[in-house]
Amino acid sequence: MPGKEAFERKLEALTALRSSPQEAVLPLRKALKDRSNYVVSKAAALVGELRLTELIPDMLQAFDRFILDGAKTDPQCWAKNAIVKALKDLNHDDPAVFLRGLEHVQMEPVWGGSADAAIALRGACALALAGCALDRQTILARLTDLMVDEPPVRIDAIRALGQCPGPDTILLLRLKAMLPEKEPAVTGQCFDALLDISPVDSIPFVAQFLAAKDPEVRSEAVAALAACREPQAIEALKQCFEGRSDGAMKTAILQSLAGARHPSAAELLLAVIEDGRSEHAALAVASVAHSRFRDENRARVEALVRRRDIAALTSAFQAAFQ
Repeated sequence: MPGKEAFERKLEALTALRSSPQEAVLPLRKALKDRSNYVVSKAAALVGELRLTELIPDMLQAFDRFILDGAKTDPQCWAKNAIVKALKDLNHDDPAVFLRGLEHVQMEPVWGGSADAAIALRGACALALAGCALDRQTILARLTDLMVDEPPVRIDAIRALGQCPGPDTILLLRLKAMLPEKEPAVTGQCFDALLDISPVDSIPFVAQFLAAKDPEVRSEAVAALAACREPQAIEALKQCFEGRSDGAMKTAILQSLAGARHPSAAELLLAVIEDGRSEHAALAVASVAHSRFRDENRARVEALVRRRDIAALTSAFQAAFQ
């Protein structure tokens, strides 16, 4: 009990530093030397939050300490994860610590065997590496190496590539999207990055995947296009919806349009409410209600629903807007 009370007092003292950041440097420096990886993780998070760049050397020392025999000194990589995130938030651009983290594997016992606890760490280091003072070719090479890592690391590596726009990056992302991939979310992250880096040129490429054999890949393409700021992306979804897409695809398109950014998405939803099958029109009503275009289109939706006078559609409107 005394040990637990002392531990809780340490955490309370760290929390209290938020109200007096000018006095936080010395206590945080001490906390970063603590044996508890959890205490250090909280201290590192505060260093990043309070923008205390003078404590970067202390965090680097803590990282070096916890990477040794990490399964014992830093189970679940709590300290190392928090330190890397804080360093990134503080715009630390020396790549050494992130390159070291990219190579770290930390096997820990779990029920029935062991598991790598450093997956999130490698992903965080990938995201931090994109902003480092390192030549572009080396950054791209290291991020490409992570394309065969665990799925969460692959996703973070692709997100990091998205922070390094250029023709070479576009080619890498296109290749990755076309290669066989067990996790559709990885392919979807390629779509997102491509549409962010080069939207107009990437829309036809991503639209090809609306006809992919894997229904989950098709859904990833739908979501990526719906989130794109370009009207051509919504046009691609409209053509797919009006074509021979199955019911599941039509549903995915209507639901994804709720998060769309371009006003043409609202026009497509309104057209479905006006002329679409009743089940599709009901989904479109719900999507408008959950979109950023809700308020400006409420009256139009209500008028269309009244005009059609379908009980299921009226119920959908009442549930979504009232």
